[in-house]
Amino acid sequence: MEPIQKRYDFALLFDVINGNPNGDPDAGNAPRIDPETGHGLVSDVCLKRKIRNFVCLAKNGKDGKPADGYDIYVKEKAVLNQQHQRAYASLGLKADAKGKEKAGQVSSARAWMCQTFFDIRMFGAVMSTEVNCGQVRGPVQLAFARSVDPIVALEQAVTRMAVTTEKEAEKQGGDNRTMGRKEIVPYGLYVAHGFVSPYLAADTGFSNADLQLLWQALQMMFEHDRSAARGEMASRRLVVFEHDNALGNAPAHALLDRIKIVRGDHAKPPRAYSDYAVTVDRENLPTGISVHEML
Repeated sequence: MEPIQKRYDFALLFDVINGNPNGDPDAGNAPRIDPETGHGLVSDVCLKRKIRNFVCLAKNGKDGKPADGYDIYVKEKAVLNQQHQRAYASLGLKADAKGKEKAGQVSSARAWMCQTFFDIRMFGAVMSTEVNCGQVRGPVQLAFARSVDPIVALEQAVTRMAVTTEKEAEKQGGDNRTMGRKEIVPYGLYVAHGFVSPYLAADTGFSNADLQLLWQALQMMFEHDRSAARGEMASRRLVVFEHDNALGNAPAHALLDRIKIVRGDHAKPPRAYSDYAVTVDRENLPTGISVHEML
């Protein structure tokens, strides 16, 4: 398929109710937070994981195998070097035991990886480990998401009416309770910015069909990522600024700043998406810019 020919900048608004949108393993898995402002954070890696998982669902056949061109490189329990070996085996190439493959081999393997794996074609990857398939800079890049207002993480005690071992049961005299704790954000509205480069798409083969799948994933990824820890999460709005050429018609920040998010009642903390008014300033848009609002 022909790679995309236009540049895109976009903003995804999503929220969480009584959940942890992205735990920080260095902080006991507490919700990520900017310590200077109190605003919540969600990493780009977290969002990419959800996109990958959605594509796995959307593009897997009844036999559990992915459609051609829609395999996922970075998936749970994957061994990345084994994916590299697939490229060499499919192309009939011989990998050097010391990882010193010839430039032509690396180039061919790199192209095969882009054609086979959707997330490489989209996000890029470093594939020069052991079996060398080169490096790819992806056309789709995401920034950390940040909450519109500061968040408060509430630590809650939870009880499990069971224990793990018989020894624990004996200590409790048969009461068999296990205490635990979990942290939640009562409510948070987050904004993530993303950017799509047609120049990098020309290198990886990222097509219009791939782009439409990305938009679908951004709208639906939370619907298939439910868990007790994450509470209720939902994509609320996707605003896409489309340029009419590859170079672009305006800086990304000048377009993304047109999205205005205003809280209605500052006398009480926000607890729902309806507590905010979201508008997009369409007045005097730069020539060649069109706006698409989804959700």
